[in-house]
Amino acid sequence: MAEKAKVTESTEMKFSEDELQSLQDLQNNYQEKQMVLGQLSVQRILLNQQSEALEARMTEVEQEYQNVQQEERDLVAKLNEKYGPGQLDPATGVFTPTA
Repeated sequence: MAEKAKVTESTEMKFSEDELQSLQDLQNNYQEKQMVLGQLSVQRILLNQQSEALEARMTEVEQEYQNVQQEERDLVAKLNEKYGPGQLDPATGVFTPTA
C-alpha cells in the first residue's frame, strides 16, 4: 500500500495556473448563467404582462362585438316595424318588400 503524504495545517499548497484558470472559468460560467436566468425571468414577466393585457383587450372587444350584434338586431327590428319584412341592397339602398 502506498502511503499518502500527510498535509499539516502549516503546509501550504499552491494550485497550478491551469487549476486556477479552471476555477475562474467555472465561477464565470456560474455568473453568466445566473445573469441569463435573471434576463429570462424579466422576459417572462413582460410576456405575462403582455398576455394579461391581450386577454383584457380580447374580452373588451368581444363585448363590443356583442354590442354591435345587438345594435344590428335592434335596427332590423325597427326597420321591419317601419317597412315590413324584406331585403335591402346595401350597395344601392333599395329595399324590396317580401310578399
